[in-house]
Amino acid sequence: MRFLLTSAGIKNTSIHDALVDLLGKPIAESSALCIPTAIYANPGGAGLAWRFISGREGRTPMCELGWKSLGVLELTALPSIDEAQWVPMVKETDALLVGGGDPLYLCYWMRQSGLADLLPSLREAVYVGLSAGSIVMAPNIGEDFVRWKPPTGGDSALGLVEFAIFPHLDHEDLPENTMADAEEWAAGLPVPGYAIDDQTAIKVTDGTVEVVSEGHWKLFTP
Repeated sequence: MRFLLTSAGIKNTSIHDALVDLLGKPIAESSALCIPTAIYANPGGAGLAWRFISGREGRTPMCELGWKSLGVLELTALPSIDEAQWVPMVKETDALLVGGGDPLYLCYWMRQSGLADLLPSLREAVYVGLSAGSIVMAPNIGEDFVRWKPPTGGDSALGLVEFAIFPHLDHEDLPENTMADAEEWAAGLPVPGYAIDDQTAIKVTDGTVEVVSEGHWKLFTP
């Protein structure tokens, strides 16, 4: 699977171009499924989910990019329905748009739903992460991002990429997201960690990592 892991969605031309490159065709010719599940673990999650799905959040462009078709894949519903109802749909889509919220809650439902097991087989699809949707791909998310606690404890995530992500670097509304905070976060990780601002994304193709940025970022290594 190919990945475009963003802090805040498709925020600029460089990230937009990276998405089109991964899709191999224009967005207007591509199908997408959006996954809002992570946001339900946050206060006001139901309203925020609607804003994400409807493309009215504004600050994190994902669903409003002009997709040929757009559907909703709600992970909490999947364990109660037959896989034949949703697996073929996922296999046929061009992009999965995975929204922000709580990364470990998202990780839990990716595993419970079976989507986590399916993702590695989606060779042609593009996984587009937003904040928690990006963080969850790491082997570990770091203790700073543990809020909702999974039954097994810890900070382990899906490990589909070999690095961790600290999003929203130096965001004006998040005083705890400074470069110094990111450095402290990275010091507790067993893997490399990228601190990225909202104008930055990480593109992963066949294991090759490329930073796409019109802002600022930093790579921390263990």
